[in-house]
Amino acid sequence: MIVAPSILSADFAKLGEEVKDVVEAGADWIHIDVMDGKFVPNITIGACVVKSIRKVVDVPFDVHLMIEEPEKHYRAFVEAGADYITVHAEATHSLYRLISKIRGECKVGVAINPATPLCSVENVIDDIDLLLIMSVEPGFGGQKFIESIIKKVEKAKEMIGSRKVYLSVDGGVNDRVAKILREKGVDVLVAGSYIFGSEDYREAIRKLRK
Repeated sequence: MIVAPSILSADFAKLGEEVKDVVEAGADWIHIDVMDGKFVPNITIGACVVKSIRKVVDVPFDVHLMIEEPEKHYRAFVEAGADYITVHAEATHSLYRLISKIRGECKVGVAINPATPLCSVENVIDDIDLLLIMSVEPGFGGQKFIESIIKKVEKAKEMIGSRKVYLSVDGGVNDRVAKILREKGVDVLVAGSYIFGSEDYREAIRKLRK
């Protein structure tokens, strides 16, 4: 089980320290939410922030682009140190072309929103490294996990089959939800407020992975 803390819920006044602390507490990856205020209603960080925290830790960075026209911006995040670039199927008119471009530079993931059907990624599943199922509406941290997503997760696991594709879930993940998702075969748990809102990062990560 890979635990990927989402820095959306970190204290940005000491972001480098926060990232270092969660890695020392056992985090496997760092999940970085990039929002543009258009595709989602919030605005977060740019490539310069990713470049800065890349100097602090040496674990995989999954840069989750919740932005319109990701074709125009993904390369800046690759150059800043991203190991995975995860784009939304809903944010591009040519998903296959975008995936092909990213694959030439780093690993690639595709995310889908809660209401987006799995069939939207069925024809690209052989071309990606990670499938991210959103279990909240993207844009803000601290939301409640949408329980109906569990059935979608089960179907996603069946669709992936024996392919070497990570199945990731992002949104409202806590220790209770993590137990269910582990049983459904999820590979990567993205958690923000559950980890960064805890008093003990190591214990929070342990409960997710348990």
